Amino acid sequence: MSKALRKIIKIDEEKCDGCGLCIPSCAEGALQVIDGKARLIEDRFCDGLGNCLGECPQGAIEIIEREAAPFDETAVEEHLRNQASSLQAAAPCACAGSMERAIRQETRPPVQPVSGTAEPLEAELSHWPIQLHLVPPQARFLQGQDLLISADCVSYAFADFHRQLLKGKSLIIGCPKLDDVNSYHQKLIEIFKQNEIKSITLAYMEVPCCHGLVQMVRSALKQSGKEIPVREVVVTVDGKIKQES
Repeated sequence: MSKALRKIIKIDEEKCDGCGLCIPSCAEGALQVIDGKARLIEDRFCDGLGNCLGECPQGAIEIIEREAAPFDETAVEEHLRNQASSLQAAAPCACAGSMERAIRQETRPPVQPVSGTAEPLEAELSHWPIQLHLVPPQARFLQGQDLLISADCVSYAFADFHRQLLKGKSLIIGCPKLDDVNSYHQKLIEIFKQNEIKSITLAYMEVPCCHGLVQMVRSALKQSGKEIPVREVVVTVDGKIKQES
């Protein structure tokens, strides 16, 4: 393929911390987090308009002029179809452990209280699976429910996760730094489109890489065309709620 001098993005790997905030803003799916860094996967997928620039908190992305393969809209469409097909194929996982199931609260014994505490803790998880990669967009536990979308680390850092955040909600978890952000973004679009979700609580850590989850949810909600109230909860690394909005 012949190359020509044109505008295209450049990512400074020294500055990039792999937060993934840039990825949902790229409608062509040209960016992926690979080995902890955002990378342009193919020159022909980048239109050079730079929608991703303003999303990078580290200033790691810039527009430059260099010789590159021309932007190929047909290739982009095929690339996006392949992404969607991969997502669809991954959803109905054959693993028995990912089978959709409801968890009946009345049949689950309470966790015994720790010595010195007043009352036992109740587990509030109402369904399975919970990992975004495994949750089918048409899962029954999503329809008409309040949804908690949580970064993986929140439940470990925040001791009262079940009572203060999870109670009465359907749960989805994911990691915006280590997981496939492109497939997650598409999955969330389908979840929002296919279900009448009453509200979204978005819980994430105060660390920079967790902000990718915020951008992903906001972008997916916008592209779904739905209007769903969103409450954001920021948790500190020492286990406190830092901010709610």
